[in-house]
Amino acid sequence: MENAFSTLDYIIFILYGLVIVGVGLWVSRDKEGHQKNADDYFLASKSLPWWAIGASLIAANISAEQFIGMSGSGFAIGLAIASYEWMAALTLIIVGKYFLPIFIEKGLYTIPEFVEKRFSTNLKTILAVFWIALYVFVNLTSVLYLGALAMETIMGIPMMYGILGLALFAASYSLYGGLSAVAWTDVIQVVFLIMGGLITTYLALNNVSGGEGVIAGFKHIYEVAPDSFQMILDKANSQYVNLPGIGVIVGGLWVANLYYWGFNQYIIQRTLAAKSLGEAQKGIVFAGVLKLIIPLIVVIPGIAAFVMVNDPAIMARLGVGSMDNIPTMDAADKAYPWLLQFLPSGLKGVAFAALAAAIVSSLASMLNSTSTIFTMDIYKPYINPNATDKETVNVGRLSAAGALLIAGIVAPLLGGIDQAFQFIQEYTGVVSPGILAVFLLGLFWKKTTNKGAIIGVLSSIPIAMFFKIGPKGWLAGSSVEGIFPNVPFLDQMGYTALLSAAVIALVSYMQNKGADDEKGIEISRKTFVTGKVFNIVSYAICIVLVVLYAMFW
Repeated sequence: MENAFSTLDYIIFILYGLVIVGVGLWVSRDKEGHQKNADDYFLASKSLPWWAIGASLIAANISAEQFIGMSGSGFAIGLAIASYEWMAALTLIIVGKYFLPIFIEKGLYTIPEFVEKRFSTNLKTILAVFWIALYVFVNLTSVLYLGALAMETIMGIPMMYGILGLALFAASYSLYGGLSAVAWTDVIQVVFLIMGGLITTYLALNNVSGGEGVIAGFKHIYEVAPDSFQMILDKANSQYVNLPGIGVIVGGLWVANLYYWGFNQYIIQRTLAAKSLGEAQKGIVFAGVLKLIIPLIVVIPGIAAFVMVNDPAIMARLGVGSMDNIPTMDAADKAYPWLLQFLPSGLKGVAFAALAAAIVSSLASMLNSTSTIFTMDIYKPYINPNATDKETVNVGRLSAAGALLIAGIVAPLLGGIDQAFQFIQEYTGVVSPGILAVFLLGLFWKKTTNKGAIIGVLSSIPIAMFFKIGPKGWLAGSSVEGIFPNVPFLDQMGYTALLSAAVIALVSYMQNKGADDEKGIEISRKTFVTGKVFNIVSYAICIVLVVLYAMFW
């Protein structure tokens, strides 16, 4: 089977690129007589409607690691990996109900800014530097590398050219236009993302069924690979260490999701740019609805690929018995690129545009948020407190360009990213439970003190490292080794968050029992009042999740 792009595929992909750049530049143009200011550049003039917010949240979230990595996990693990997506839908409801009202009421530009209002400037600066380093050396770098790797695998584009092309593509509209350009182009990106993903899913299931349609294909993969549809893994499953059974629903996945969706600048920033709190909350639940269908376009294709490569009759019918890059359990991430080979001319261009949309929209979001934190939390307070609007916007553009340049230089060095990326994610998870504990107690317990927050964050790291390597390293071979069993990574995050919160609460209580050091934020019950649309859709999402987990328990 021919794997190369046809002329029609190239035309579709080029048109997609021109549309994105053109729309990005058009929506971000300066109005006559108006100089772009910080609100315009970093918060899209606080004018985003709910549907743009929801679409932009999904576009910022879905990247190469979802299309390629989660399809690979679908191949190797099955539908259980969809917990990351479906639990995110429930997390978004919590964020919209309890976090967003406070953030918007306080008029925040950045998440570190909340830390300053609640605790101290020193703690804000520490976290701002941490997040900038994380975005530049982890998020931007890995997305550039994985995106270029996908282009190399699918189109044969050399790695360096892929990194350069993706970087220039994202920079061409996001550096000039700021969040406005990012958010409005994300609406188009999501259309490509979902349409391309659904096309791939349709053709994969249709191929499985021998041309008898999607329903027949789904029934076939469910009958042939029932273990791939188990949502709750037991300890006998080799993948239990990654998805520890019922602990996925009640344990550490909550830590990962609340940290990511509630306190991640490049995610939460588009909600801060809403016309109103009501629009932000409707955007949040719209993103939650989209989250429910994401497994259909990133996990189901992986399961279909697993059934296809393990069925000699299907492989013979497809005529791909001797093809290269066939996915295996040891190379599961090849599943999605491998499936793209079966798309006909034209649709292959649409599917690859969907993959490019996921990559470029995430890059653009990360660039904008990195420049926002640097400009508002470091440049203005410490370098130029009296910066004009023009200087602020220019620094935002220059800092985004600098971040992209550094990430582009580092990205090619990430050989063996399958292992390196997992390693980085795990050690990012060493820090996130403590930060989550600080935010949750800072939001909802008025007597949390600055000293308690700092000690809690610092103590969370040795606590996490104890759970991570203590039983295997420090205690290996000792008489107490069996007392501290190895626990799955998600459980480690849950335990670390609880113990970090306990440390923060204890230090805060012992320090002054709610006296002078506290900077509690006054929150009235009216802050958490939500509209009918938010409530109705939230209940619907909860019902759908209960049904889904009941079906595939």
